[in-house]
Amino acid sequence: MVNKVMKPDLLQRGDKVGIVAPSRVIDKTQMERAYKVFSEWGLEVQDGNNLYNKSGYFAGTDEQRLSDLQDMLNDTSIKAIFCARGGFGMTKIIDDLDLSDFKKRPKWVIGFSDITALHLALNRLKIESIHGLMPVQFGNEDVGLSIESLKKLLFKGKGEVVSQEHKLNIEGNVQAELVGGNLSLVVESLGTPTEIDTKGKILFLEEIDEYLYKIDRMFNQLKRAGKFDHLKGLVIGDFSSMKDTAIPFGTNIYGLIAKYINSWDIPVALNVPIGHEDYNLAVPVSRVVKLSVDKDGARINF
Repeated sequence: MVNKVMKPDLLQRGDKVGIVAPSRVIDKTQMERAYKVFSEWGLEVQDGNNLYNKSGYFAGTDEQRLSDLQDMLNDTSIKAIFCARGGFGMTKIIDDLDLSDFKKRPKWVIGFSDITALHLALNRLKIESIHGLMPVQFGNEDVGLSIESLKKLLFKGKGEVVSQEHKLNIEGNVQAELVGGNLSLVVESLGTPTEIDTKGKILFLEEIDEYLYKIDRMFNQLKRAGKFDHLKGLVIGDFSSMKDTAIPFGTNIYGLIAKYINSWDIPVALNVPIGHEDYNLAVPVSRVVKLSVDKDGARINF
């Protein structure tokens, strides 16, 4: 018998939400717009005790970041947890989290990039979470649609992601569980207690600021680990600011990906607006969604 995925309660005006920084250091001035947006949504905001701490690159020590996240997960008055930003640091604390109480009373966890590690941990527990814009980005110029998609998913529980046609798209329709996130974090999960499970699922991937040869290495590692063997669909989000070496790699990101998918017979969608761009639409990780790819482009409905 397959255990049903747990879906946290939708948000309502008057709810209290928490903000934590489990990864990179953050400045309060970067958060001003987010506080205004949450106020417009009618939400009460509670900051983590160590939200604006600094320990080198990190938003506080491992112990401080772990304490804030654990407190928010356990606090029954908090209805959703927004991770302030990504960067690096979540995997340094993920194995020390106690999710036993959270499993009984799940709430929304929102973030992407480094927060992928937490999404994968929650996927293992069959709890939905949201891959979407983080508070540090709310002040950017072109995030209006991304913020609206996040609000719609949190308050109404539904949404849609649409992308344009791409020459590498593979047409088809499938309905399956959506899982994935940042490529580096997905690969980092291999061999750990929160290793990604892709069997029978739609995998989505995005990345930023990486060398092409490293992207190839990570795709190859997923292939060798069998993570492409039983997929139902593949969604390629933004691969932003890709870099090359002094000796050119010999192809761009699309040529690289093409070598992995050229013989596939499952739906594949490229250039989907999920990732490290301002146009970063929210999607529910661990939910069964519908992926439709045709000659005009692709849609993810949930």
